Amino acid sequence: MDQSNRYADLTLKEEELIAGGRHILCAYKMKPKAGTGYLEGAAHFAAESSTGTNVEVSTTDEFTKGVDALVYYIDEAAEDMRIAYPLELFDRNITDGRMMLVSFLTLTIGNNQGMGDIEYAKMVDFYVPPEVIRQFDCPAYNIEDLWRILGRPVKDGGYIAGTIIKPKLGLRPEPFAKAAYQFWLGGDFIKNDEPQGNQVFAPLKKTIPLVYDAMKRAMDETGQAKLFSMNITADDHYEMCARADFALETFGPDANKLAFLVDGYVGGPGMVTTARRQYANQFLHYHRAGHGAVTSPQSKRGYSAFVLAKMSRLQGASGIHVGTMGYGKMEGEGDDKIIAYMIERDECQGPVYFQKWDGVKATTPIISGGMNALRLPGFFENLGHGNVINTAGGGAYGHIDSPAAGAISLRQAYDCWKAKADPIEWAKSHKEFARAFESFPQDADKLYPGWRDKLKAHK
Repeated sequence: MDQSNRYADLTLKEEELIAGGRHILCAYKMKPKAGTGYLEGAAHFAAESSTGTNVEVSTTDEFTKGVDALVYYIDEAAEDMRIAYPLELFDRNITDGRMMLVSFLTLTIGNNQGMGDIEYAKMVDFYVPPEVIRQFDCPAYNIEDLWRILGRPVKDGGYIAGTIIKPKLGLRPEPFAKAAYQFWLGGDFIKNDEPQGNQVFAPLKKTIPLVYDAMKRAMDETGQAKLFSMNITADDHYEMCARADFALETFGPDANKLAFLVDGYVGGPGMVTTARRQYANQFLHYHRAGHGAVTSPQSKRGYSAFVLAKMSRLQGASGIHVGTMGYGKMEGEGDDKIIAYMIERDECQGPVYFQKWDGVKATTPIISGGMNALRLPGFFENLGHGNVINTAGGGAYGHIDSPAAGAISLRQAYDCWKAKADPIEWAKSHKEFARAFESFPQDADKLYPGWRDKLKAHK
């Protein structure tokens, strides 16, 4: 059934919809199945996303029609479909009237992902009126708060050198804590890897006290604050809180140096919101493990990595992994820097929409996945700044000298870029950075041809 007369209005102007502030706008790459017209498929998509179904029903009244989602723009050749969703469609909390991301996803990425007349549809951008943004939780804590703890300026405090305990699984409590201590002698920030939790060979209640002891010893030895991001991911709200509460009690006077990591894609918005609301004074570390199932460029359904990051700011994530923009081992390109820009700036042009954030706190870009000191200068040059958390696992623990030396090499790489120095010349006066060339020779050969002769590092 062609529902375009009801669920499409191509006379609507995007700029007027934005000025009106009464709609959330979504842009998709959509292709209907063969035999379905483009506008017909788009209208059915909008119907299924809001007030309609595949047939007319007798219970529809004029008020119902007034909150229909409407297709307002199509470009069949570009597979560009845009839909305006009235604000009234979205579910609100009964406790505080605030908006919730699960409702946004249910409407805009819901049954429409399995429709028989749609070949595929993938959300590539969305727009939220600035006055509506504050009806979501948004971040309570971010990198500015970490800079303060580290004794840095709270504006442009710069690079936070971090790592992931490696191997990601298989370490008992004592070796795990020892690995943390070794890195903290040179670095700032350690996170649990996404599967690390309460394995039988490393019970959380034994591991976390040892990690805190390692942190205290590293702080005593270096005279510098250290940070730890603990994975509290769990199926159950009460289990999450039990893990978080135990850690807060363990860290005691240093609880401000504790972040909480949640696997926000596999765990879902409810997990992120639980952490955000229950522990607003902690850095909420959104790990996006599993996101590639829908965000990969190979996937024609779901939503993009850009959309995932933008949603995380609405949810209140303090920081989210944003990939390595083609400079690490993960899928991505240099243009992915728009992901970081959208979550860290107060206004930004996305793939489709120009978004204003109404002064809410930024979400911090977290960089991980195959990064080391040699890859960082190019990464910073592409991004244009170094106000990120970088968690380099192999880049620290793979350093030829020690994890502490690996951490120092990461910091030296940032300083090299900031000084606009030639990395080879920089290496001649920075030992740990120089030894990164020998630690990661394949990267060195690719990025800095002739480095062996220049650094006299012959094997």
